[in-house]
Amino acid sequence: MSPKIIGLIAHTGKAGAAELVRRLQTEFERAGVKVLIETATAALIGAKSGRTIAQLGADTDLLVVLGGDGSILNVLSSLQEVIKPIFGINIGSLGFLTCLNSSAYHEAVSSIVSGKFALSERVLLSVEIVKAGEGRHAMVALNDAVITRGEISRLIRLRTRVNGEPLTEFNADGLVVATPTGSTAYSLSAGGPILEPQSGVFVITPICPHVLTNRSVIVGDRSVIEVEASEPDYPVYLTVDGRSPVLLEFGATVTIRRAEKLLPLAVLPQLSFFGVVRQKLKWSGSTI
Repeated sequence: MSPKIIGLIAHTGKAGAAELVRRLQTEFERAGVKVLIETATAALIGAKSGRTIAQLGADTDLLVVLGGDGSILNVLSSLQEVIKPIFGINIGSLGFLTCLNSSAYHEAVSSIVSGKFALSERVLLSVEIVKAGEGRHAMVALNDAVITRGEISRLIRLRTRVNGEPLTEFNADGLVVATPTGSTAYSLSAGGPILEPQSGVFVITPICPHVLTNRSVIVGDRSVIEVEASEPDYPVYLTVDGRSPVLLEFGATVTIRRAEKLLPLAVLPQLSFFGVVRQKLKWSGSTI
């Protein structure tokens, strides 16, 4: 695709963000691409007006996000009903979801203007808290849903079912349910496997389990996963893609399934998923 209108969104707390926004705006407009800027990003460069992320999602062909993986997750959470393709430029740290570093912004502009990038359709999670048969509005996640203990340093019990069948009751610090995209995030830190983006599965990874046989479980991405805190005396929290935690009342069940929508994430054709993994995780082969 060769977008005619792009939305520009920056992590305003990152060093060099303002200068990068100005340079990208100039380069895109010189190439005949209309640029709409998000409100906080506009204020960063002294522009008079901007648009909300939801408005950019409705009015543009492509969103260019300047930041790290967290910036992309924040944009997704604000898009509401319309999910547009996202092209990430890394001014963060790891940047698994971004295409290029900020120093290569000329290449980013060239790739976008010429349409020389591909879109990787990423599966999303629909995460819902259900209590007494009444559901809350589902939250959408690109990476993961994490159920953890509060400030008290003790294990919690999490009764887990897959497609209505009991899996186990994890006795652990918490539990991560991740998409393939999120398999390189918290789940990986907790000992989970790396999943290829189009693998068609989810991974359930316990955090510091008390029972050594409790390990990551891979299930099909059409599965319905239910997690229930089975102890009434200690607080348990749900965090979706790193957003503010939600306290789970005793008896509430977190229901996690594949969302109806997908996120089209821009990738450069010359760099494969495993190439990104080797680069980001600094896998250079044997030193023997």
